[in-house]
Amino acid sequence: MTTPTTSTIRTDVCIVGNGAIAKTAALGFAQAGHSVTLLAPPARQAPAAATPPGVERPWDVRVYALNHTAHDLLSSLKVWDALDMARIAPVDAMDVHGDGADAGSLGFDAFGARVGTLAWIVEDQNLNGALDAALRFAHNVQRVEGRACELTCSDSGAAVRLEDGRRVECALLVGADGRESWVRGQCDIGVDYRMYHQSAIVTNFACDKPHHGVAHQWFTGSDGIIALLPLPGNRVSLVWSAPETLAATLMEESLGELAIRLGEYADDKLGTLRPLQPDAVAAVPLALIKPHAMVAPHVALVGDAAHAVHPLAGHGMNLGFGDIVDLLAIVRDREERRAIGDERVLARYARKRKEEVLLMQLATDGLERLFGANLEPLRVVRNIGLNLLNNMPALKRRLMAHAMGKSSI
Repeated sequence: MTTPTTSTIRTDVCIVGNGAIAKTAALGFAQAGHSVTLLAPPARQAPAAATPPGVERPWDVRVYALNHTAHDLLSSLKVWDALDMARIAPVDAMDVHGDGADAGSLGFDAFGARVGTLAWIVEDQNLNGALDAALRFAHNVQRVEGRACELTCSDSGAAVRLEDGRRVECALLVGADGRESWVRGQCDIGVDYRMYHQSAIVTNFACDKPHHGVAHQWFTGSDGIIALLPLPGNRVSLVWSAPETLAATLMEESLGELAIRLGEYADDKLGTLRPLQPDAVAAVPLALIKPHAMVAPHVALVGDAAHAVHPLAGHGMNLGFGDIVDLLAIVRDREERRAIGDERVLARYARKRKEEVLLMQLATDGLERLFGANLEPLRVVRNIGLNLLNNMPALKRRLMAHAMGKSSI
């Protein structure tokens, strides 16, 4: 896949972005028989050096809890089996803990959901490595590196002009360029923002006790939301959605000090936590981003470009995979006379995604508001709510089905 030397590149689908969602969309359209150009920004840094033989590769602090929708899509694209399975952890159960002296609790497990596993914890580098390998063998995908500076649309399609003068013309442009999407801005699609004034602190720990494939989540009130996700072996991945002031403090402390803080919640379940890599930690600012539209003439948005949600449910990436599944299906099932970027085709995609995206936005934002308020009456209500839900198996199964990307279980 080399960059063409001609000034104009003509392709069926141009996908703007360089993350897992962009790469998956490229493979999906290529598998469907379309010519695809994956337009990625110039690389900011050189690739990381290869790990010497016999030395364990460092564990990526950025992980995803992939549901069955993601699993099935990646399997259909021959990507799932290319992942390093030794670095993937199945989630067999999830325990949610409330706050305060009378903390409520809520439990989900694969047996109750009638599946083999609820989700899979996959590192970013593992996922992107498998996608990159698949793209190298996709003959109808070409990768173009360049900085886009202008997007125009005509009756026949869309065109992107790059700073170096090259031009990409396509029937359908897919914006998969993240929550600060350049494509979305070029289309003048308005956005509603809600800053959570939180950052997700992400890092990894070894734990003394086996986690048994259980993901733990604590709604702590004033300290935010803490999740410890299983990794292979006696390891866990932390996602701590912490208020800004606390997040700044956590980033200044050593990971050993962070482990001591976590002991208040996790000692009885996981034992003593020890940092896997002393300096491997990152902070990601959190916001709810609700674009006013998912489509424009000859343009479809997917992933965080189309919606960014709070990570408390762990489903931001899964929403993006759901976008790809529905967009591919609607393009495949269109009338023969309609082009892939036809206005009516894209309107069907927007309608198809509206309910699932809205439900996830309402659920994550509502839970953040409910559990983020440090008021005693709300604390009592939310803990009672967790206990009630835990004793309503039919409703629990519906929630699990939605989270796993299934219509029912």
